[in-house]
Amino acid sequence: MHHISHRRLSKWSTPEKWEEWEKLPAWEKRQSQFSNFPDFIEKWTPARYYSFGSGLTAWSVYVLLTNDLIHLTTFCPAAFTAIYFYVGFKDRSQRRNTIRYSFPVLGNIRYILETLRPEIRQYFIEGDKEALPFSRFQRTIVYQRAKAMPDSDAFGTKRDVYHVGYEWVQHSIFPTVIPEQNQRIPIGEGGKSNCIQPYSAALLNISGMSYGALSDNAILALNEGAKMGNFYHNTGEGGISEFHLKPGGDLVWNVGTGYFGCRSPDGSFNRGMFADNASRPEVKMIELKLSQGAKPGHGGMLPAAKITPAIMRARGLDRDDLDVNSPPNHTLFTNYHEFIEALALLQELSGGKPVGFKMCLGQYDQFCAIVKAMMEVGFVPDFVTVDGAEGGTGAAPSEFSNNVGMPLVDALRFVDNTFNGAGLRQHVKIISSGKIYDGFSMIKHLSLGADMCNSARAMMFALGCVQSLKCNTNHCPTGVATQDPRLMAGLHIPSKSVRVFNFQERTVHSAVELMGAMGLSHPDELDPRHVVHRVSNAKSMTYADLYPKLEPGSLLRGEGPALHQASWDRSSKLLKRRNSALMTSLRLHRKFYRAKLLKISEKQNF
Repeated sequence: MHHISHRRLSKWSTPEKWEEWEKLPAWEKRQSQFSNFPDFIEKWTPARYYSFGSGLTAWSVYVLLTNDLIHLTTFCPAAFTAIYFYVGFKDRSQRRNTIRYSFPVLGNIRYILETLRPEIRQYFIEGDKEALPFSRFQRTIVYQRAKAMPDSDAFGTKRDVYHVGYEWVQHSIFPTVIPEQNQRIPIGEGGKSNCIQPYSAALLNISGMSYGALSDNAILALNEGAKMGNFYHNTGEGGISEFHLKPGGDLVWNVGTGYFGCRSPDGSFNRGMFADNASRPEVKMIELKLSQGAKPGHGGMLPAAKITPAIMRARGLDRDDLDVNSPPNHTLFTNYHEFIEALALLQELSGGKPVGFKMCLGQYDQFCAIVKAMMEVGFVPDFVTVDGAEGGTGAAPSEFSNNVGMPLVDALRFVDNTFNGAGLRQHVKIISSGKIYDGFSMIKHLSLGADMCNSARAMMFALGCVQSLKCNTNHCPTGVATQDPRLMAGLHIPSKSVRVFNFQERTVHSAVELMGAMGLSHPDELDPRHVVHRVSNAKSMTYADLYPKLEPGSLLRGEGPALHQASWDRSSKLLKRRNSALMTSLRLHRKFYRAKLLKISEKQNF
């Protein structure tokens, strides 16, 4: 009996109507069904499989008996028949897959097409501005700039400028030229930390991608490109590997919950190991990771198939037969004050280098509590990296990637406004991380409150990534996100490092040109009012209209916007200060490290 939709069921509910139904042609019956599943598949049964196989066998025997056996083509029907029966018997002998069991041989077509579907869609169906995480248009910009190819457009924009979501910058009738010295951002100068080794950062840098998630050659090429362009390379939470150190590029050491590179055998934080690695000349800044945009509230994931001896050395592992899953929380601190004190400790142990933290914004009250803890402890970190929910990762549970964490635009505005409202904005730099791939995306995030930007997946595209979405399988075809030596060998370090350098240089140049067109002389002058967002076909608003800027100190005076002020006020309930063993230990260490810091300071002054 054919399956008929509920909408049409009453039409054929009587015996007379069923007789009329049976007389209808097949094409008309299919219009009344839930799907247009082809009849030849629907009617394919195990009995038909055997019948068709018998016909193939007879055909094969006939060909063998009537043709010369010295020709290979004579055996083709027999070979085809053997494959047919082999696949069919295999399908009928398994019970895990219903389609293959019920429709032997023919059912495999579904899975073949399902396997090929992503490639077919990517190369033949999707438009230039479709598909996520990155569209072909976005990837093409990166490829062109990485290869130093012309990246200009002909015949005008291909975008619908009246489409909701379209964005643009407001230019000036008096363009300027941005001085080269204004294209670097100092971190650690004039802050409220104990930094004595400030760092001058580029406007665009390499975001955190762990060694292990990325291959040996990928790390080498990224760091070599960073050295060529004088921008930093964030290590990701996988520790500092030999491949990070070999080229000699600037590093930002990302310390996650696994404490890789400063890890005791029991998994706790090891101060001695941290001090040794943090004192390396290649390490310019320290970043304590609270969470990342692609999987906030979830630890890192590295499949056992990707673990190599070099990864074990970098991470301090003693086994390579188990997946490495970092815990979701830190053991170095348990409350807000201890967290700030931990940052102060890391700065002490590093010899006074800039220190900050990375997070994907979650609960508003909790971030307000962090800022209040800074004020109460008397230590303000040198930078905060804000990672958006649209950020990338090599492996994450689907629900965490799709439904946890705050998108970057909302997060940047809240973080910037909170520091402004607390009167601390001038003491801390904000780094934006999340889907930055061209000059406009940089300008947008700098306008929303960031001082500089990090990029991860765009840097992978510069290395040759084709967005095959196989980062978590160890089968990355371009050798970027794999530990397979055969695939890794395809990534040519000398040429790919140049492409990383080209992409960063040309993208920053594009952003600087845009700032000049806006009549600015320094990135600090960018403001939410400079970027316009279309909210309907007939209306557009600047981000200053969408996210009003808080006046310095307004939260302290109780004059912030209602919702923001409410979060700030509620956060006091989270700050139940406890006696901190960490702070006591920090005071004990301070006498020893103060002498070390003075020696470093004297050497720099000399």
